[in-house]
Amino acid sequence: MARKFLQMGWTRARRYANHKGGRKYVKTTGKELPRTEDAEKAQAAAVFYERYVAARQHPEYVRQKKLHQEKYEATG
Repeated sequence: MARKFLQMGWTRARRYANHKGGRKYVKTTGKELPRTEDAEKAQAAAVFYERYVAARQHPEYVRQKKLHQEKYEATG
């Protein structure tokens, strides 16, 4: 579950780093807003991403993921 929240934090931080106010489209017209790069928010996104990758590679997470895949995602 922690991996999921770290991933969500990373994607949300990237949204705010790329688009001022976090909006990707104009509310009334639906046109895409220009991208801007906010260095401080991009740095926050990098921290989330670093922790997300570490959680994804944690031995206990890998073990539990493998067990889940064997139990619920069996092919055949």
